[in-house]
Amino acid sequence: QHRAVMYMLYGILAVLGSMGLLYLMIILSHCLVLYSVALAKQRWLCYVAGLCCLASFKVEPFSSWQSGFVTGAFDLQDVLFYGGCGFTIMRCMSFALENSERKEGIYSLFDLLKYNFYLPFFFFGPVMTFDQFHAQVSTRELRRKDDELKNIRVQALLHVGAIIAVDIFFHFFYILTLPSDLKFMNRLSDWSLAGLAYSNLVYDWVKAAVMFGVTNTIARLDHLDPPQPPKCITMLYVFAETHFDRGINDWLCKYVYDHLGENHDSIMKELVATIATFAVTTLWLGPCEIVYIWSVFNCFGLNFELWVQKFFQQEPFAKLEAKMSAAMSRRIRAAFGAANFWAIVLYNILALNSLEFALLVTKRLLLTGFPVSTLSIWFITYCGVQLIKERERILAIEEEKCDKAKVE
Repeated sequence: QHRAVMYMLYGILAVLGSMGLLYLMIILSHCLVLYSVALAKQRWLCYVAGLCCLASFKVEPFSSWQSGFVTGAFDLQDVLFYGGCGFTIMRCMSFALENSERKEGIYSLFDLLKYNFYLPFFFFGPVMTFDQFHAQVSTRELRRKDDELKNIRVQALLHVGAIIAVDIFFHFFYILTLPSDLKFMNRLSDWSLAGLAYSNLVYDWVKAAVMFGVTNTIARLDHLDPPQPPKCITMLYVFAETHFDRGINDWLCKYVYDHLGENHDSIMKELVATIATFAVTTLWLGPCEIVYIWSVFNCFGLNFELWVQKFFQQEPFAKLEAKMSAAMSRRIRAAFGAANFWAIVLYNILALNSLEFALLVTKRLLLTGFPVSTLSIWFITYCGVQLIKERERILAIEEEKCDKAKVE
């Protein structure tokens, strides 16, 4: 509790020092608005008020009007302003929604300020839902697991290495700037284009892992268990696990996706849940053409996975798979997973680079590169997915053994 209060004060001072008193007043005004709404304990009112506040930072002319109150000028001003404001609204919405679910009493305004201005998470996240933060901060008995401090030190050293890697990528590699030169891109081979597209996603993953990993290390020293850094892009072959910010993903799943989709077995409920989730995500990222396209494609990918799953659960496919060995079933699923992997890559380089670059890579891999480049890249990806699935199988067996040992 005392450390959370201390970090809250540090957070308020950081806001004052970075962008001035007016910026702090903007943040506090949104906190007060959503705290007032939380007192009514109406979920729909919390959603409406929170999304309207979020829109005021993402939609013109309200965003420019509010950013005009920020004093001074420096390179990270936009990042700190929109980052701090965006995360503030998401945290305030979580507070309001959790308050509406509380059966007896209400959380105090001090609980909200302590939650929002916790300095390690304030500007760059990740977003912990209020129920998790409040439960962990309110714990009186603070005990560390065996070798926990050693693990924290190891993670800190790994993050230092990752920071150096990001700096080298940023200053000495041109994977971020090359996609903007389409004339040069047209002269590259199919393999080079595919590698460049993949490298852009790897760089974005490393950058996110560093950003969230550093703040998570500080939070773990405070006996918190924050959302983990994103899963490595190389390990992703299903849309359901595709996220670069686990905090926002946990927030969306808890308050939108799982709330509307329930058990995610119904095609219609899943469609409604994914559309609502990506609508909120679009508002969070800032509505624009490229974000609209990114949202539509990823929403389609998430639903298409369920449609394919439902289709192959029908007869005679279910009987055919039941007759297959487990290894053969994994091979067939890995073949679909390899195609899915490149769909994830192509859909997400839209947001990282440009629509033109994404269209060029798609054309070269699927049309002009067919069949040699297409099939060879797909086969190598298939082998990678097989390795990932085998690793997941081994980890699942080890986890099952540990669970049995605990029961015994």
